[in-house]
Amino acid sequence: MKIIKIEDALKLKNCIFIDVRTESEYKEDHILNAFNMPLFKDHEHCEVGTIYKMQGKNKAIQKGFDFVGYKLKDMYIQVTSLASEYDNIVIYCARGGMRSGSVCSLFDSLGMNIYKLEGGYKSYRNYVLEYLDNIMNVKNFIVIHGLTGVGKTDLLNILEEKNVDNIDLEGIAKNSGSTFGFITHDKKPPTQKEFESKIFEKIFFSNSDYIFIESESKRVGHVLIPNNIYDAIVRDGYHILLECSLENRVKRLCRDYVYDKDENNIEVLKDCINKFRKRLGHNKVDEYINLLEEGKYEELVEKYLVEYYDPLYMHSVDKYKYNEVINFDDVDSAVEEVIKFHQSAMEGAIKC
Repeated sequence: MKIIKIEDALKLKNCIFIDVRTESEYKEDHILNAFNMPLFKDHEHCEVGTIYKMQGKNKAIQKGFDFVGYKLKDMYIQVTSLASEYDNIVIYCARGGMRSGSVCSLFDSLGMNIYKLEGGYKSYRNYVLEYLDNIMNVKNFIVIHGLTGVGKTDLLNILEEKNVDNIDLEGIAKNSGSTFGFITHDKKPPTQKEFESKIFEKIFFSNSDYIFIESESKRVGHVLIPNNIYDAIVRDGYHILLECSLENRVKRLCRDYVYDKDENNIEVLKDCINKFRKRLGHNKVDEYINLLEEGKYEELVEKYLVEYYDPLYMHSVDKYKYNEVINFDDVDSAVEEVIKFHQSAMEGAIKC
């Protein structure tokens, strides 16, 4: 059986990780795009663990055989199929113990070319935390700032299409960071561990030392940006201010929050607006809801921007010195400017 450390496993080409932990362990977090092939179901794992504590290792192993036996054929078919697609297979469990060890021993005896991950998921988790604590001594963020609706996420999405290094924190968090933030995302928010893993992946596999990222508060939806990553966002360095007309901001927000959604979304928006009663007062909220019900979406969004969001966030925009101020009304031209800035930063032509 071949054993591999996490730092070496992450560098393997055409590699697939197989996670033999339970479904709930996998959902909390997992390595890269690992394939979940649970050796035990959640309740089975719990029962085996209880037997191990109460009756000892041998009794736990016997019970484990009862749970695993009928699954072996399907597991063999799954691993064989993956082996035809990938040059390298790395199998892991929680700590690199009995679950991954037994699976690796089985497939190794059948002549399959596989690795067992030393230390299992725990070694990966420790590697992620250490990496995030230290990597920003080497890497640099190019931070995109701007008022609500200027197109910061649109810009990051375009950069992603052009294979320019970027981290879309809101996209990873499945939340745009406001009372309305969950509306633009239709997937379940990640756990804190999964959020950190996704940030790790974007930095670890980046092609340069200069990565675009949007200016964010410490909390994004249900998760928190790791301390050293957040410190690298707010420190003096590379900062770009994105601007565009109020008209285009309104259109972009209506696209994201109203026009691209189903009919039920109006009720969702109404519930969100009602949460502002303490901050804005009943009269103002009633006015906003009336505009929503009358279908005057662009008028509503403009009022929200001018009367609430712009005054709220202007102080965050004003506290930075910017290397560039770029107008996003002409998207193609703006993207060209941003990419030129990135190239200049990589060549050392721009100083922090």
